[in-house]
Amino acid sequence: MRVGVVGLGLLGGSVARRLAVRHDVVGYDADEQTRRAAAAAGLTLVGSVEEAGVGADVAIVATPLAAVATVLPVLSTSDCRVVTDVVSVKRPVLAAALAAGLAGRYIGGHPMAGTEHSGFAASDPALLDGAAWVLCLEHDTPIESWLAVAELLTSAGSPVVPCSAAAHDDAQARVSGLPHVLAEALVTVGGGGGPLAAVLAAGSFRDGTRVAGTRPELVAALCDGNPEALADVLDEALAALGEARTALAEGRSVLPLVTAGHAAHREFTRPLASVAERLDAAASTIRADLLALGAAGGVVDGVDGTVMHCRRPVTGRLVSPQPRTGKSPP
Repeated sequence: MRVGVVGLGLLGGSVARRLAVRHDVVGYDADEQTRRAAAAAGLTLVGSVEEAGVGADVAIVATPLAAVATVLPVLSTSDCRVVTDVVSVKRPVLAAALAAGLAGRYIGGHPMAGTEHSGFAASDPALLDGAAWVLCLEHDTPIESWLAVAELLTSAGSPVVPCSAAAHDDAQARVSGLPHVLAEALVTVGGGGGPLAAVLAAGSFRDGTRVAGTRPELVAALCDGNPEALADVLDEALAALGEARTALAEGRSVLPLVTAGHAAHREFTRPLASVAERLDAAASTIRADLLALGAAGGVVDGVDGTVMHCRRPVTGRLVSPQPRTGKSPP
């Protein structure tokens, strides 16, 4: 396929370098220094967003969320077949894509990979090794367009998780947004302990605060772009912390919280057996079948024409919550 990648930072650079092994990839970044570094690494560069979209089977937007609303209208005027992205929240990008006139050509995406580092210098094709790649499927998404992006991603070794933008953002708030917020709070409180706390800080503190090393504007965009879902899960976390605080103040133990957390961790991380199955894009129920596969923790591993080779867990892992129809009560 011909692929245009707009934005060559950590994720965009990693995606472009990985796909370039098997596909005709061109890239563009607004930063001149980034363009020079990408060219030195062997990537083919073009001079504008427009050029990145020309003749592309798939155009991948890998810019910060704030730049998406500027990039998408430009790509909408190109002849690229499908536009996708790697932004960590999906509802705002979907809305921007529809506003840009990309209905039927936009497929929301999010590779579940990254580090606390940023920029092309931090990019690495191996970053995507085995990383699940969310590929959004809405009620009006053309299956043939979704299938084209799924074929591209699975050909690069990324298992595809089908779900809606709303379901993605609700789950993302729990496993990405919340950890970022908690890491910032942890390191802020830990830093208040001064040099003694710093010298005592070991593995548990390091592991819990690693993502606090991410550029602040990137973390803020991840959280601010998903406000309602993140506020809801913060309420859940604060309620659990509040119960622990009350227990300590009343001379009781935090063992109930620790026990529940230990059990949840064991369940969340335990290896699950899976069964292979095939889904046919020509089936009348394919949209519901794909969404059910993703909700069960299953993935699409490969695409062969209209046939998708899938894996489904024998027993379900924790399932993403259903999208809300309105703001949860306080």
